[in-house]
Amino acid sequence: MSGPLTGIRVLELGSFIAGPFAGQLLGDYGAEVIKIEPPKVGDPMRKWGHCDPNGHSYWWPAIARNKHSVAINLRSDEGREIVRRLALQSDVVLENFTPGRLSEWQLGYSDLAKENPGLIMTHVSGFGQTGPRATDPGFGSIGEAMGGIRHTTGWPDRQSTRAGISLGDAIASLFAVIGTMAALNERQSSGKGQEVDVAIYEAVFALMESTIADFELGGHIRGRTGSILPGVAPSNVYPTADGANVLIAGNADAIFRRICEAMQQPALADDPRYVDHEHRGTNQEELDDLIGAWTATFLVDDLEALLDSHAIPYGRIFTAPDMLSDPQFAARKLIKRYEDEVLGQEVPMAAPVPMFSRTPGAIASTGPELGQHTEQVLQEVAGYSGEQIEDMRERKVIS
Repeated sequence: MSGPLTGIRVLELGSFIAGPFAGQLLGDYGAEVIKIEPPKVGDPMRKWGHCDPNGHSYWWPAIARNKHSVAINLRSDEGREIVRRLALQSDVVLENFTPGRLSEWQLGYSDLAKENPGLIMTHVSGFGQTGPRATDPGFGSIGEAMGGIRHTTGWPDRQSTRAGISLGDAIASLFAVIGTMAALNERQSSGKGQEVDVAIYEAVFALMESTIADFELGGHIRGRTGSILPGVAPSNVYPTADGANVLIAGNADAIFRRICEAMQQPALADDPRYVDHEHRGTNQEELDDLIGAWTATFLVDDLEALLDSHAIPYGRIFTAPDMLSDPQFAARKLIKRYEDEVLGQEVPMAAPVPMFSRTPGAIASTGPELGQHTEQVLQEVAGYSGEQIEDMRERKVIS
């Protein structure tokens, strides 16, 4: 591995998505990620999502890629001592337990920083480490609701809806990675570690633009607006003759003029109803109807060729087959395929993002089998002998 985080060791404590996805990203960038899992069952993500006939998740090879799986019984004193020894040899502890749990086990930041003052501990939880709801159970969906994004997602005459992915968890993971890398950077000058506290609802809230100011200063509560942003036109999804849907974003004056030329109606650009951003926003619905009636006369390939020739921003609404066959995806080598031993076949997954010109991220391995690296890590990192490891295995401290 030669990514920008090569030489950084991350101890991942947690399960599901918000913490482990952050671990995936740190591993993509070259960090050594040691994932602690409970014996026998492991991380529930091993069984989540669509699975093969044997119940193995198609998601696990990606979210656990580049990680070493160490199976330890954290309910035992010896198991927690192993984790303590690993943490003292790590740069980062990434965890998403209920706040307070690690401190109960004498594995909190104050416990570990005494011996490892450069340690960075990144917490990911539903509501953060403090406040009246700190110890409440919290999942990404709750964070999406309280952070505000659910109220703005969907159609105005229907119940709020969600994105088809675990958006709240993913956003929290991104902030966890940003916070971890910022803390690592600061440590270079201070020599000291610190805690990074990521709450899922706060991560979602951070994306909500001027929602609070809109209400407090302007008396406006943002709501659900379907496929548009009110006042931004034309910018919508438009149909084609063969049933495809193409998003066209032409709200800038110069782009709208090019749309009018492509429609062979150049005079529309000077029509008082559409002459500038404000007027197009006021007449958004009728403008969308006009453009939709035009796009519906084309097959999608012909429409895209016409939009290309006029330098009009567009994007087809992609499904997985579209992504797999798209030349832009292919040119950027965005989809990587790796042989997975558990599934017994190649698994396609997203390549590390973003791209680095000199120290690119990489995928060295897909998600490991449960406990695959227990002996290796306990010997090489924690300093246990083979005899000690065998004894702990027999007593079911590890597996």
